[in-house]
Amino acid sequence: MQVPSQVVAEQGIVTEFTLFGNADSMTGAREAVMDFVRPYFSERERIDVLIALQEALANAVLHGCQNDASKTIHCSAVIDRSAFTITIRDSGPGFDVEAAMQSSAAGANLTEHGRGICLMLSVMDEVWYGSGGSEVRLRKLRSTSGER
Repeated sequence: MQVPSQVVAEQGIVTEFTLFGNADSMTGAREAVMDFVRPYFSERERIDVLIALQEALANAVLHGCQNDASKTIHCSAVIDRSAFTITIRDSGPGFDVEAAMQSSAAGANLTEHGRGICLMLSVMDEVWYGSGGSEVRLRKLRSTSGER
């Protein structure tokens, strides 16, 4: 995994990194993102972020990159006053986003794959897919209760 770089920008604190497209790289990427969000979220919120992040990274590795270390996954994470947003983009062909989202929204995805989308939808405030499904953006609003 490329060492993450952090920048304080107008839109918030930004970190970006690139990882290999195989399962071995997921642990380091997951830990880097969780270290990034730890100071800004309660334990409960961090668990939600962790669950969605793990699903998104697993999808990028297994479906997008076919667990191939010669391929790469790009991640960009932003924390601003109101939310945490992470975008994960792989080099894969994507998938039928509309069909998967409809199935997940109904809460009845019975396919071999796709339950992770339902899980991400349940723990994040926004889940958006772009580039034909090879890019996912997850957004978690920050608590205003002040609990950390």
